[in-house]
Amino acid sequence: MTAKVIHLIGVRSQYIQAAATGSIALCLVLWMRAAGLDQDERGNAERRAIFVGLWGPTLWMISQSVAELE
Repeated sequence: MTAKVIHLIGVRSQYIQAAATGSIALCLVLWMRAAGLDQDERGNAERRAIFVGLWGPTLWMISQSVAELE
């Protein structure tokens, strides 16, 4: 159902794949930035990086569903 709505809006699967790749790149940037923080702040920064890193596979699966409808 989500893929059908996204397809009807006109979002192409390539756009969603680009967003998935961007989220993985953002995850890496956040993770590298967390390495430079002190111990108290590092845990929160690493959790944020993991959270953003989980967007990539989710967006990629949505893009595959939209690609099937194209």
